Amino acid sequence: MKKVELVEAIASKAGITKADATRALDATLEVITSELVAGNKVPFIGFGTFAVAKRDARTARNPRTGETVKIPAKRAVTFKVGNALKAKVNE
Repeated sequence: MKKVELVEAIASKAGITKADATRALDATLEVITSELVAGNKVPFIGFGTFAVAKRDARTARNPRTGETVKIPAKRAVTFKVGNALKAKVNE
């Protein structure tokens, strides 16, 4: 599903205009992003939880050349699926 299709679905479900749905979706994504940047979790009960995990620096090997490569530490976004969503998908 593309963003345009998501906006149309939100607008029809909520009975609002596409412009209002676009503003609401953009604001939601902006808030989620800013919370993750700050290192906070963003839980949606029954749907899932967005969080940030720290990945330590490590060394890896390039399979093509066999050369050792250093991979720097970084933060990665994770998503843990909620039980209600998991159950709905597996019906």
